[in-house]
Amino acid sequence: MMQDPTHPETQPPLDVDRDPIASPDPDLIPQVSAAPAPGSKAPSGPAVAGEPEKRQDGMYVLHADVDEVLLNCTVIDDKGRTVMDLDRRNFRVWEDGVPQTINAFQHEDQPVSMGILVDNSGSMHDKRAAVNAAAMNLLRNSNPRDAAFVVNFSDRAYLDQGFTSNLVALNRGLSHFDSKGTTALYDAVAASADELAKHGKDRKQVLLIVTDGADNASRLDLQQAIRRVQNLGGPVVYSIGLLYDADRDEADQARQALEMLSQETGGVAYFPRSLEDVNGIAAEIARDIRNQYTIAYHSTRPASLGGYRVVHVEAAAPKLGRLVVITRHGYFANANRQPAQTAQETRP
Repeated sequence: MMQDPTHPETQPPLDVDRDPIASPDPDLIPQVSAAPAPGSKAPSGPAVAGEPEKRQDGMYVLHADVDEVLLNCTVIDDKGRTVMDLDRRNFRVWEDGVPQTINAFQHEDQPVSMGILVDNSGSMHDKRAAVNAAAMNLLRNSNPRDAAFVVNFSDRAYLDQGFTSNLVALNRGLSHFDSKGTTALYDAVAASADELAKHGKDRKQVLLIVTDGADNASRLDLQQAIRRVQNLGGPVVYSIGLLYDADRDEADQARQALEMLSQETGGVAYFPRSLEDVNGIAAEIARDIRNQYTIAYHSTRPASLGGYRVVHVEAAAPKLGRLVVITRHGYFANANRQPAQTAQETRP
């Protein structure tokens, strides 16, 4: 039976063991030891093996392989404009300096599994109405087939709406806030990445973080949170830091953390000058997600060797000048990752 989305749900916190999405213990997550190479961004974990296969029911199935790497890439020109008319021949990929062969390429509006994480600490009280409206604007501008969940976090992270495409239910989840307590951002990111890994049904996965301050309550540190996201093969992290009225030292700390979270996972960090800018940023993020190129390659190094792999992607096209590819810096090969598959609706 489908649940009535007008009725509130009781959701347990994400950071305690009784929750289905337990927050990882710090001692189970090794520190990130490899530094990504400058000037690129890169992959998620396993990905598409070859071209989509059409099933009898009209769905396209993309099969994944443990040695394949999936990259969701945004390309911008030297004026900061998104470049939308490239093809496979315009891209080159390297892993640890070794050229890789692109074996699958797509540029179409694919559905996304998304987690929306909103700071619920005391300093957010007067900002939540504008933030919630911007989050709903992002969802309305997203692919209608996207599925999202909502996490409100302070010293704990609460799953206030599980995966759904129902905008009424998502709006209700965003409205479950009391704006009190401290900020355990890194724990919320790790737990939400687990939620995506366990329950997200789409290859493309995104976390959107909205916060107005630095983490001051997590059990995990920043490097452990990033490592957790990378170990799970994604997701891309977009962040919005409402730091315009924060203490300078705290603002600097928060900016550095949000930039690292986003850059290391292939996303973008935004720092609006006022609440009035947040709505436009949300719409820009939605456009970015919907216009990404998806590239897959079969790594020349077996996943069984493990370790961190630095990935560099370049794009070039005549008369377009210098192009910048925004994607992941690298990934951790996981020999134990299981093959997977995802389905997409029939193309016209």
